[in-house]
Amino acid sequence: MTNMTLSLDQVEELALQVLLGAGASRQQAASVARSTRLAERDGIRSHGLMYVPIYAEHLRCGKVLGAAVPTVARPRPAAVQVDAAHGFAHAAIDAGWAQFDAAVREQGIAAMAIARSYNCGVLGHHAERLAESGLVGLCFTNAPASMAPVGGTKPVIGTNPFALAVPDDAGRARLVIDQSASAIAKSEIILRARTGEPIEPGWALGADGQPTEDADAALAGSMLPAGGQKGFGMGLMVEIFAAALSGGNLGLEASPFSGPKGGPPGTGQFFIGIDPAAFSGDGFHAAILRLTDAITDQPGTRLPGARRAANRQRIETAGVQVDAALMDRIKAA
Repeated sequence: MTNMTLSLDQVEELALQVLLGAGASRQQAASVARSTRLAERDGIRSHGLMYVPIYAEHLRCGKVLGAAVPTVARPRPAAVQVDAAHGFAHAAIDAGWAQFDAAVREQGIAAMAIARSYNCGVLGHHAERLAESGLVGLCFTNAPASMAPVGGTKPVIGTNPFALAVPDDAGRARLVIDQSASAIAKSEIILRARTGEPIEPGWALGADGQPTEDADAALAGSMLPAGGQKGFGMGLMVEIFAAALSGGNLGLEASPFSGPKGGPPGTGQFFIGIDPAAFSGDGFHAAILRLTDAITDQPGTRLPGARRAANRQRIETAGVQVDAALMDRIKAA
């Protein structure tokens, strides 16, 4: 089989059909297929079609419950709770979104907590969804433990990303910060383990606590935090929001996102939405413009999220390149 080029519509439809075939309900599959499309659109291959066979495997082994129906509650005016019921996080987030958005606009600031959840795809896309509706979005998601504290060797927290998206005044995100607490996303190490490529120095420790450049040894050991103790502290912050506040499993308690063993991971997400008009009125957009212009006016700089935006323009026109080996894995799923 030769490499092929797919349109974004074809990417979404392919993901949808594979997930339906693996046992997901249409509600569950449609949300994940949309997320797959957005990841490929922005050139984030590690969360795009590459992940579809893993999703299918997890549906079949029961790590994700394909028939799960998320339930939404609003116990207080600014609080939305979603029980993902061990289905995909994407569907749970979509289920609670209307009430979350309403709460932010009514109260000026509100939060949505998702429990008994799973990998939510590209976290920055959820923050960007808030920014595109004129809100500031701050999002947290925890993950199974893969990162030891500085000086230790036993993983305690996951790579635990956070994302911040800030709106412009034209229905787009002016900037999107999306970063994990680890020196690199774990998906990058998984990708290199699959291709046999070495990882970079400073990314991980082996099970013996020693630095390693072997991807398989890194997966059996511990990710290293970005910036040492500061990165680990950021990961702890995410753990408190996404697990302790949401009611999801701590990373210590969660089964791995990779592989078929361990049952549902039951991790969590926590999203905060802020309406700038409730706090700074018309001054917000002018302040953001002054701040971002001070960055982009300097040669050689770019705003966080600019690379994704450039990929988006190119891929929406040129399509998504899918290699034969990946397509074989998708078809096998």
